Amino acid sequence: MNAAGGMAGQLTLRAGLLGVILAVLLSAANAYLGLFAGLTVSASIPAAVISLGVLRALGDANVLENNIVQTAASAGEAIAAGVIFTLPALVMMGYWPDFPYFQTVLIAGVGGLLGVIMTVPLRRALVDDSPLAFPEGQATAAVLKAGYGGAGAAGLGVLAAGGVAGAIAKLCDSGLKLWQGIAETALPAGAQPSFYMGSYLSPALLAVGYIVGLNIALPILIGGLFAWWIAIPMVMLFSDGAASGLAGAEAAWSDYIRYLGVGAMLVGGLAALWQMRGSLFGGLARTAETVLPSQRDLPRSLLYVLLVALAIPMAILYVWLLDSVVGGVIVAVVMLAAAFVFSAVAAYMAGLVGSSNNPVSGVTIATILITAVGLWLFFGSEQAGAASAIIVGAVVCCAAAIGGDNMQDLKAGALLGASPAAQQIAQMLGVIAAVCVLSPVLSLLLHAYGIGVSDAAHPNALAAPQASLMMAVAQGVFEGGLPWAWVIGGGLLALATIALDRWLAGRHSAFRMPVLAVALGLYLPMALSVAIAIGGLVSWAGGARPGEHGRGLLAAAGLITGEALMGILLALPVAATGSTNVLALGFDGLPLAWPGMLLMAGLAAWLWWLARGDRAPSVGQA
Repeated sequence: MNAAGGMAGQLTLRAGLLGVILAVLLSAANAYLGLFAGLTVSASIPAAVISLGVLRALGDANVLENNIVQTAASAGEAIAAGVIFTLPALVMMGYWPDFPYFQTVLIAGVGGLLGVIMTVPLRRALVDDSPLAFPEGQATAAVLKAGYGGAGAAGLGVLAAGGVAGAIAKLCDSGLKLWQGIAETALPAGAQPSFYMGSYLSPALLAVGYIVGLNIALPILIGGLFAWWIAIPMVMLFSDGAASGLAGAEAAWSDYIRYLGVGAMLVGGLAALWQMRGSLFGGLARTAETVLPSQRDLPRSLLYVLLVALAIPMAILYVWLLDSVVGGVIVAVVMLAAAFVFSAVAAYMAGLVGSSNNPVSGVTIATILITAVGLWLFFGSEQAGAASAIIVGAVVCCAAAIGGDNMQDLKAGALLGASPAAQQIAQMLGVIAAVCVLSPVLSLLLHAYGIGVSDAAHPNALAAPQASLMMAVAQGVFEGGLPWAWVIGGGLLALATIALDRWLAGRHSAFRMPVLAVALGLYLPMALSVAIAIGGLVSWAGGARPGEHGRGLLAAAGLITGEALMGILLALPVAATGSTNVLALGFDGLPLAWPGMLLMAGLAAWLWWLARGDRAPSVGQA
């Protein structure tokens, strides 16, 4: 591994080409999947597996070269998420008739490259100087090490078994529809309120909870319990005409409670940046030649040049949109500041729960809210103001998505001994390649299926749920109707959580309440928080320690890998037919939840058994 530690042994021509090809393919696939289903599929681990198969066939590849491939390839999925969560809103609100190539490339490219640039000083603060788990980064490193014999025969067997289990579960759930992907209900309390109970039946989420541990999983669950067992019943109790049961609980979460999470993420993100200020400034100072060549980031001089080069065309675009030089420059400055803040927040949250579960839509809503309010105060209710707010949100969303994804890749690289600078260049290559194809892909989907509201020409339009939400937020600021009280309430909850965490720290408690973990629980569906918490509980019960590279980690990495790979494969027939039921067996009375619940119980028991029987300090001794 050390022999290949130089940049030249990692960032090879074939690694760059394969990474770029995979970035293009994954960005196109995830653009459709995200518009259709509202989610994207994590690409780091599938790209690592594909890279292992291709480069090892050439006979002289090394693990760091494969790491470059997955780093570049994963940028395709991440940038696709940033684009499809925001830019379709401009089409749905009638500001764009289509997806103009130059503007789409400019907005997505600037956002993606800003995400890479902003995470350079963050790497040392969050990867080198922080105990954050970055579960998918650990899983990716475990997969690559296992592919080159670093896990031994027993470790490879555990990894493969986890992969098979994760893949079968995903196939039976999302493909064959043999059981529901979620077990949920709402228990009535009195005449109206309902207490939601549920969990995703996802082996990957169970594995994420196992990797991050109970000290992160439990605060996420606490946030979810507050949202779903206190706030939502209160909304349903005092709202006239509110639906009861599960439908009422989900409507209350969508219309009001998720804005608690937005406010909490905004305040919590600023607080986290303040707490990390020493490491951030120290990390920026150490991007120079004060470290070993294999540990260097991209030089500061290059970062400053790129920052100016990216800011100038966006400032010109905002000046044109708003017909104001001063307004355009101010909006560009706001964009840069928000890109830094929320790239840091997204990177931190990726360290908590992984980039697949990273709620970049939450930080994007916060950005659009701030920008839209400022534009409304200065420019009134013009449509260009709402469009400008969405464009700022698009840049920040792309930056946040890349920031979280890039930090996962850098965590994997740190575990493998890779060059951070080589990975940062690879991420930029992946971003540039992906944004060049997203405009024609989105245009094709718009004309073939329609996006947003169905009509006679497109009776089954792609829903684009996140973009619809962004449009509602931006227009809501200019036209009224946003639940500001809930946003402010979320900020106050964040301040209370910070105070509680400080109190716990003063008592030298082993348990802490990281504010962004609680904010995640407030924003995410509770079913996701519960699944992660179960994994954390299994890890705690088995005595596993975060950062331990034993068989439990390999099994968890396998579960994540198998589910991610099967998710990519299942996306192909869905994209070809336009139906999520193309592989469904269609049994009457199905799907049910209990088969998936039994599978989750069995996998939890397996992880517990591995954790109890394995105290290996490294993958090599597993």
